[in-house]
Amino acid sequence: MTSSRPAQNSGGSRTSSPGLAVAAVARRLGVAPATLRTWDRRYGLGPSGRTAGSHRRYTPDDVARLLVMRRLTLEGVAPVDAARAAVEAGDAELEVATRTAPALPAVQVEGEADDADEDFEEQFLGTVEVPDDEADEADDEIDEPRAADTDEADDPAPAPSGERPEEPRGRARLRALPGGATGGGTPASSGGPRSAASPAPTSGRVSALVDAALAYSRTACDNLLVLGPDGDPATWWTELVEPAWLRLSERTVLAGPGEMPEVVLATAALRALRHYIEEFERVMVEAGGPPANHPSRMRKIVLVFAAPDEVVPLSAHALAAALAAQGSMARIVTGPASTHRSVELVTMVRPTAVVLATTQNKPDLDVVHAVNESYPELPIFVGLRADAAATELPFGPTVQRVRSFTGLLHEVLAVIKAR
Repeated sequence: MTSSRPAQNSGGSRTSSPGLAVAAVARRLGVAPATLRTWDRRYGLGPSGRTAGSHRRYTPDDVARLLVMRRLTLEGVAPVDAARAAVEAGDAELEVATRTAPALPAVQVEGEADDADEDFEEQFLGTVEVPDDEADEADDEIDEPRAADTDEADDPAPAPSGERPEEPRGRARLRALPGGATGGGTPASSGGPRSAASPAPTSGRVSALVDAALAYSRTACDNLLVLGPDGDPATWWTELVEPAWLRLSERTVLAGPGEMPEVVLATAALRALRHYIEEFERVMVEAGGPPANHPSRMRKIVLVFAAPDEVVPLSAHALAAALAAQGSMARIVTGPASTHRSVELVTMVRPTAVVLATTQNKPDLDVVHAVNESYPELPIFVGLRADAAATELPFGPTVQRVRSFTGLLHEVLAVIKAR
């Protein structure tokens, strides 16, 4: 692709730097130098500056265009369309790209890259991560893009004394193997690659979130999972977190000690929900509403249980946040909750409804039976996708099996509004 890049602004702050080498820009974007050379060769997004020794250097303007390219490929834009948008970006857009560039997720690889690898990199978030201590001197001597885009990496240099690297980094790692009968791939969109002007599809963020978890990148997960006080936790869960969680569960990963992609994603999701509730409550109180512990809000509370011997699923936390967004109060029961203790909690709290959130195909339903026997008029909703355990539910008008998260939310809200 031949570049038709607009003339650079000679007076802006982005052009005051003498320029950066390939390795430095690669670290700035979280991509491999081979990816930058591919973008240069295919789309004309290469370094436009030169040093006194005629070494090519990326100017701040060049880096800003690469940030635009990187952001769009991360959002799911086809690389050719993302490159066109980056080349045609004006000064205002470049300033915004430079100022708002987030920490971007990347995947670690090692070794030589060929054209097939580069094609994969562009489709797979447009990038792979480069080790910290790339051979800068070799890159400094690059004058034109090399015919064979290969990179040799030395062992990463230790962090300076007293500093901790922001994200854990490793050498070569077998990321993941698609597993299960359904595979771990993402179905292609029926509409083909979207243009740069189209809104970012949720599938692009889902893929980015999965890759960030597999790269053990807390920062990237946090950035992708941000949920502002005006956000919708239900949509956030059903269109982003749950699909990412399901894709991650289909992957077989060879992880090192202390590495669990599921824990990275779960921790980031819980952190996002906690921050959401804190901001939501702050905005409500500042607007003159009652605080969370006010009696008017505690009268219609929903208790959310997990199945016995099951860690509280993420969906329970998302449901509680979604209920809060609708003005309802929910509390999640954590820790041991035997049938006796569950009935005690219901007696003490006097909830409007009880929910059992579970990911098990055949969960233990003793809690449901015990609560229903003690409080037969209390609405109880059980989230069960599989049909296997549905026949074990108590028979009665107040016990309802719900198959989906959205259905569960709507049913609980309907009961709350009716009381």
